[in-house]
Amino acid sequence: MDNMKVCVLASGSKGNCVYVETSTHHLLIDIGTTSLHIEKKLREIGVDPHNIDSIFITHAHVDHISGLRVFTKKYKPTVYLKESIYKELSNTIMGPYEWIEEDLYLDSLHIDSIFTSHDTESVGYILEENGKSIVYMTDTGYIPEKNFSKLKGKNIYIMESNHDMEMLLHGKYPYHLQQRILGDYGHLSNKQSAIYMKEFATDNTKGIILAHLSHENNTEEKALETYHSVFSKYHLPMPEIMIAKQDEKTEVIEV
Repeated sequence: MDNMKVCVLASGSKGNCVYVETSTHHLLIDIGTTSLHIEKKLREIGVDPHNIDSIFITHAHVDHISGLRVFTKKYKPTVYLKESIYKELSNTIMGPYEWIEEDLYLDSLHIDSIFTSHDTESVGYILEENGKSIVYMTDTGYIPEKNFSKLKGKNIYIMESNHDMEMLLHGKYPYHLQQRILGDYGHLSNKQSAIYMKEFATDNTKGIILAHLSHENNTEEKALETYHSVFSKYHLPMPEIMIAKQDEKTEVIEV
């Protein structure tokens, strides 16, 4: 199989997990819901959990690692993560692990990690194989311009679109939490997400999956409306957009 496949199994403030299949590997990015939930979602798309050989961790917040201990104890995939993140999770990984530097190769699969701007050490990932590419970028307050060239022109983007700013500012969250979310170490708003994506998306881009939507401070309609508004403003064609949900997996997308 020369193509890559991707399916978001869960996305939101209560848990995040993405399945990626390449010619030689079956892997997860994060595992932030229960192991049983992930096993169920994998079987729904015809994947035996025993075939998961790798898990890539973005950071140590519970909505990204809550199923890690049980899943690794049961299936023994290799966990890949930054050394600094491992120090927070050393008692949670019940199997083999490897520290990753900036990038690594698993056979023909190249994985590039990019530090995100969050209130803990955190990374996003770019996965590429045989000319196919997937970006996973959530949990960041902004994206430095130095990373734009790495992120431009990929096939599929799983991109944070966490909140609508007006909903957040006029919602029930206390001021200190609003400021955390809005700050450079928080989360991308719909508008920030769309502005970044109008820089990254090209004719090579097949789709954008909007991820990590806040249940309290966003709606699917507002996220889509914002994306349409930004791309229209700059007279740009907009790639197909999907919304990743908390309790429902996306369709399996083949790149």
